[in-house]
Amino acid sequence: MEQVHSYSSTNDFSRKSVIKRGAVAGFPIFLGYLPIAIAYGVLAKESGLSTFETTMMSVLVFAGAAQLMTAGMFAAGTMFIEIVIATFVLNFRHFIMSMSFMNTTKRFPLKWRFPLSLGLTDETFAVSSLHKEEAEQKNGTYFYATLILMAYIGWIFGSLAGALLGDVLPETLSTSMGIALYAMFIGLLVPSIKKEWRIGLIAAFSMVLNYVFNVIWSISSGWSIVLATVVGSFLGVILLKEEENS
Repeated sequence: MEQVHSYSSTNDFSRKSVIKRGAVAGFPIFLGYLPIAIAYGVLAKESGLSTFETTMMSVLVFAGAAQLMTAGMFAAGTMFIEIVIATFVLNFRHFIMSMSFMNTTKRFPLKWRFPLSLGLTDETFAVSSLHKEEAEQKNGTYFYATLILMAYIGWIFGSLAGALLGDVLPETLSTSMGIALYAMFIGLLVPSIKKEWRIGLIAAFSMVLNYVFNVIWSISSGWSIVLATVVGSFLGVILLKEEENS
């Protein structure tokens, strides 16, 4: 007999009901993405990207931290290969998230698992991890698809809105949107530091390395970010392994 989970007050696993639950789970992400996406859109336009390019980056990349970093690097005149490598390094965690998600949804056909994994972000992965039971239910694919689609639409809509606003906002205001990049990374970093102080040490070490590479050794900003991230990651492996063994 199929086990009925207690997470839902209803036993309705019809496609319509599952899609509704996915929309409810994804709506907070939709709202949360709007202001960040708008800031990205304004910053991207300020860096010299067109409205089409700004929006298509969200359509094809769909990674807020990477897109904000890319816009900043583009404005600084960073070489294309540096932007690509920096984005790859920054988004490497998506491989880990995708493997975890693929394992959770192993009952789904590959035609569902592969495109769904492409839509994972930090937020959609976190929410989907809280609803693992949906993977065992009938029409569970529609729950995750709706959840991810809500976030995807919010990010694209916000990016387009930001790009359009970038054309009408005063230059002083649009330029100040660059602070969104730092605000986003600080917002991601602080909760992690509260849980584990070693993460703060790794972040501080990486920032010092970036300063040394870029300012003292005169390495371009793109390569300095890449090198600082890679070296900082090795330190993270050592420190976090010590925590695991202690």
